[in-house]
Amino acid sequence: MGLINIYEDKLKNTIGNKRYNHSLGVMKTAIKLAKKYNVDKKKAAIAGLLHDCAKYKDIQLLLKRACEFGIILDNTMKKSPSLIHGPLGAEVANKEYNVKDKEILDAIRFHTTGRENMTILEKIVYISDYIEPNRKFNGIENIRYIAYRDLEQALILSMNNTIKYIIDRDLLIHMNTIKARNSLINENKQEGN
Repeated sequence: MGLINIYEDKLKNTIGNKRYNHSLGVMKTAIKLAKKYNVDKKKAAIAGLLHDCAKYKDIQLLLKRACEFGIILDNTMKKSPSLIHGPLGAEVANKEYNVKDKEILDAIRFHTTGRENMTILEKIVYISDYIEPNRKFNGIENIRYIAYRDLEQALILSMNNTIKYIIDRDLLIHMNTIKARNSLINENKQEGN
């Protein structure tokens, strides 16, 4: 994966060591899940590695770059600017890393909020970001276990935890997250889970 090495070098210089190590963990997890769920491993690797390519610590830089790329911010993103790095990351991956694959770009775009009717690649990147090996919190081992047995159930559990976290802090929940969760629950019910 020569292209991956090029991305790694550029990314390492852009997002710092801690975020870079997290991104490597997401990439490795995404590759494993891609094998399990018969998804293109190269696409999973690229999306996993680059998912946080625009996660800048400086909120003003996030806002400036979003403006440069013409990203229209909804009310929730304006009030929770950390959500901007998903759509901004898709633009940065496209323009600065020359990623043209829509599936990869959408997996990056929606890794923070999810969305209704997520593709399997989007699900893999979303959950890989949540369960990668550097993450440590109560209940993560259970979700890691479930992710390799029932991807949708792992996503529902992770979204439930995220929504609880957001509510506990009296923050806005992005509508895409609500739609994603509802869509996943409907999928599970239709499959008889």
